[in-house]
Amino acid sequence: MKIAILGFGTVGSGVYDIIANGDTRMRVTAIFIRPTHPATMPEMTTDLDAILNDPTIDVIVETMGGLHPAHDYILQALQHGKHVVTANKAVVAKYLPEFTAVAAQHHVQLYFEATTGGGIPWIRNLERAARIDQIDTIEGIFNGTSNYILDQMQRAHLDFDPVLLAAKDMGYAEADPSADIDGEDVVNKLKISAALAYNMAPPRDVPTFGIRNVSKADIDFFASQHQVLRLIGKSKRDGDHYSMVVEPRLYSETALAANTFENFNLIRLHGQTIGDLQFYGQGAGKYPTANAIVQDLYDILENAPHLDRSFDQPLHFDANLNVTDYVLRADPMTFAMFNDRETEIVNDRLVIKQIPTGDMHKLMRGVLAIDADAFMAAIGDSELAAKDVLHQQDQEVIG
Repeated sequence: MKIAILGFGTVGSGVYDIIANGDTRMRVTAIFIRPTHPATMPEMTTDLDAILNDPTIDVIVETMGGLHPAHDYILQALQHGKHVVTANKAVVAKYLPEFTAVAAQHHVQLYFEATTGGGIPWIRNLERAARIDQIDTIEGIFNGTSNYILDQMQRAHLDFDPVLLAAKDMGYAEADPSADIDGEDVVNKLKISAALAYNMAPPRDVPTFGIRNVSKADIDFFASQHQVLRLIGKSKRDGDHYSMVVEPRLYSETALAANTFENFNLIRLHGQTIGDLQFYGQGAGKYPTANAIVQDLYDILENAPHLDRSFDQPLHFDANLNVTDYVLRADPMTFAMFNDRETEIVNDRLVIKQIPTGDMHKLMRGVLAIDADAFMAAIGDSELAAKDVLHQQDQEVIG
């Protein structure tokens, strides 16, 4: 099987290394680079048309990232009868139904294990579960960069900025870390997962709040309450309604999520007959992600089909499907926005009881308009009252 790689950065070079030192049935015969990239290998070319029109190339591996020109390149590859394997979560999250339809028209495959969970075999196992079960919950730590930051802030007692700088130095965070710390990376992975689980086209907008504003004082306070903060993506289905949210969430210090350290991921699904399945491993990095791509290449080589999805289930997105408790650290003048809710003040922070997720995120936008440094986190599960988690002695009921 002859393979062309589009892009030769961290992941693309990792794919090349694994193939070059692995199964002789696979061979990289072309590497597409931008004109500004020096051609240091004989396989490198700036001529995409030559790759697309080469009848000997069976598969195109797209590792360029971003929406454009990746969208056009993937479509052209499928239209030229090439299988496509990609690690590009942003383009798959936005165009998955379109790509799938075009692939079917041209009798080729689009595989994207590496988009979600890095080296964790999440997509394939989600597909296996969805063949039999109706999946009703997807939840977990989908982003290694944010997890590394929160973990180091807690265990090394550091503030946000020096940990972010260390994450950049270690290659966990990009020069512009916005997608990781603001939650957009998790949104894309959650969209892909929910689309497969529920067989529907994901919504354009998902309630999202990241970790940009978290402080050492926040982490220390949560630790004093025996709680650990993690950035979580969660989707829930109930009949023909479903929800999706990305937000910081507090877990008991004995929970699995609280003990997922460094840049590791922990992702869970729940199905009607299989119950809970949890997947743990390296969520990013050169070789874990490249490994996932090569696993997809093996599936193409061995003609192992993935789950066939049309993404046409008429489900309704409901941001308020989940109801939970939140803790808010903000200018006290913003607390009046929650006067119609049952609330408590705990160590100068406001705990809001049993509020729908969509409503909380809308109100949080108003809070941020007054206090741009405000921070919020969900507390436990919807069944768990704040008093069971935040048990400070001096609490004042104000609503």
